[in-house]
Amino acid sequence: MITIIGLGPAGAGGLSVAAREALRAAPLLFVRTARHPAVGDLAAAGISFESLDDLYETGDSFDSVYDAIADRVIAAARLGDVAFAVPGHPLMAEESVRRLLSRARESGVATRIVGSASFVEATLEALKLSLGDGLVLLDALTLDSYRPHVEIGLLLYQIYDRDVASSAKLALMRDYPDDWEVRVVRHAGVSGEERAETVPLHRLDRAAEDHLTSVYVPPLPPEKRKKTFADLVWIMSRLRGEGGCPWDREQDHFTLKRYMIEECYEAIEAIDSEEMDALCEELGDVLLQVVFHAQLEAETGTFDIDDVTQVIVDKLIRRHPHVFGDTNVADSDEVLRNWEQIKRTEKGEGWRESVLDGVPAGLPALMRAMEISKRAVKVGFEWKRFEDVVAKMEEETRELETAIAGGDKEEIASELGDLLFTLVNIARWQKVDPEESLRQMLGRFTSRFQYIERSAREQNRKLEEMTLAEMDALWDEAKRR
Repeated sequence: MITIIGLGPAGAGGLSVAAREALRAAPLLFVRTARHPAVGDLAAAGISFESLDDLYETGDSFDSVYDAIADRVIAAARLGDVAFAVPGHPLMAEESVRRLLSRARESGVATRIVGSASFVEATLEALKLSLGDGLVLLDALTLDSYRPHVEIGLLLYQIYDRDVASSAKLALMRDYPDDWEVRVVRHAGVSGEERAETVPLHRLDRAAEDHLTSVYVPPLPPEKRKKTFADLVWIMSRLRGEGGCPWDREQDHFTLKRYMIEECYEAIEAIDSEEMDALCEELGDVLLQVVFHAQLEAETGTFDIDDVTQVIVDKLIRRHPHVFGDTNVADSDEVLRNWEQIKRTEKGEGWRESVLDGVPAGLPALMRAMEISKRAVKVGFEWKRFEDVVAKMEEETRELETAIAGGDKEEIASELGDLLFTLVNIARWQKVDPEESLRQMLGRFTSRFQYIERSAREQNRKLEEMTLAEMDALWDEAKRR
């Protein structure tokens, strides 16, 4: 039998009667830490115990420490009855107890809980708060992986030292203003030592002192909260609803197609210009299009934005078994091969009759040409040497020249297409993105041509009045800048 005893929030005065009796009756007593105020009172009362503080010195993380604590107590329990004492109440924010209970169940060892008041009651009393005000209790060590509900008060414990407080501060600043006032409570329930102080969030690490420190983060009022994805979904629903925006209410999937394309290109332009503020805005515009289309279907009951999210999350997990499963991959090429195989398994037999099925017809021509070229290569439709691709380009160039000499527009268009597709294959062999190459070239052309225009204006001349030689000279000047 393992008797798990709560030591209360402070000194021996916080112990329940049942806890006092269990401590005295324990044949072998472990205390998680001798740093708790009540432990000194145990020694004064003649109660012997074994501290587990040594495990904090040898463990490389709190996880390993808690596992080691559970292992030591379970090992002792196999030889006879033991007691394990922890600060506060055993079932209130005590990770070591959670792990011990799990190990005990696995080992067939019986347990019982003997509680005292937790640190929460003492902390709330110091803050003059009630649980009825709403509260989320959170281990500060887990804050990095948790996004708080800012509309509810947050009580952080395990603020061991300034390093933990600093990490908590940085994590909280993702969602709270830097100057948001938080309450730091030290030694709650310890007579003569309890203190509560209000500090701005950015000074939290300077206010923390020791392991008997807790931090209360008050809820944010609506006007101070960062807008979230849920806010965007609500706004889109409002715009489409009764009394919403007439324009938004008139749209359907087909009328919105052009905006999806435009917003994606504007996001790409922001990436090319390396303007991160602009990219932030343009990604919002792209996201709006996704939410807009999902809202249209939510109104008919087909699916909603949560279904969209569910589908993509499930897909990412399925198609990354090397991350979420036990598959091993050598490199990114193997990742792509696995992705394609998993996709085929998901879609079933007959999913694609042709290897070229599934290449969107609406892609820009260069992007579509590159994808078609890649698909054909997968089944062996490929030149053996790069020199053969270059020879094909020269052949297509001669055929285009012949077509131009003949003056047949359809033939010219056909041969020009052949040449362009061959150039795409050259790009593929050289691992160059032809769409991106042309985009960058157009950016250079635009910049240099605009330089010519500016130079002409500075000379009070019109471009039409300049000779080609003059414009060429300015073009070369722009290239040198």
